[in-house]
Amino acid sequence: MIHPKTELQFINKEIGYGVVATEFIPAGTITWVLDKLDREFSPAELESLEPLYQSILDTYTFRDNKGRYILCWDNARYVNHSFNSNCLTTAYDFEVAIRDIHVGEQLTDDYGYLNIPQPFRGIDEGTRRKVVYPDDLLKYYKVWDKKLQLVFPKIPKLDQPLKPLISVNLWNLISSISEGKKMMDSIKNNYYNGD
Repeated sequence: MIHPKTELQFINKEIGYGVVATEFIPAGTITWVLDKLDREFSPAELESLEPLYQSILDTYTFRDNKGRYILCWDNARYVNHSFNSNCLTTAYDFEVAIRDIHVGEQLTDDYGYLNIPQPFRGIDEGTRRKVVYPDDLLKYYKVWDKKLQLVFPKIPKLDQPLKPLISVNLWNLISSISEGKKMMDSIKNNYYNGD
C-alpha cells in the first residue's frame, strides 16, 4: 500500500502518470508496504497468461528475491524510476523516504533494485548512471544501505500512517535497528539471481 498522502497525477507525455505527495512527507517515513491485497505471480503463472496480460505485468510489476512478480493493487504501481530516487526499498517488504518529499513532488524508486529482466535507458537526470541494469543491486547495495542507515533511526520517531500494516514483530525489529541494538539487513537481500 502506498502512503495515503499521495495521489496519481499526469506528469508529462514522456513520463506519463506518477505518484505525487499531497502533503509533506519527512525523511524516514514509510512510503510503501507490501500488503495482503498485492498480488504475487510465479514465473509459471505469468508464462501461462495471454500476451496482453504478460505485457501488463511486465509494465506494472517488480520481482522479489524469489523471482515472483509483484503487482501492487493501488497507485504504488505508478511510482516512477529516478537515478536520484527519494524512496528506497528495504529488506523488510517496505520502502522509506530517504529525504524529505515536498507537496507536488513525485515519489520515486530506483528500478535498479527491482530485479528488472532487461536493461533500459532512463531519463537523463544529469547523473553518472544513464542505464538501469538487472544487476544494479549487486553494484550499488552499499550506497543504498548507507542511505537507509541514515534514515532508519527516524522511523519510530515519526508519524507512520502505514504502521498498521507492519507486524508487531517487524516493528520491534525496526525499533531495535533504529536504536543500534541490531544490524539492518542489507538491501542486497532483495536480489533475485535467476535460480
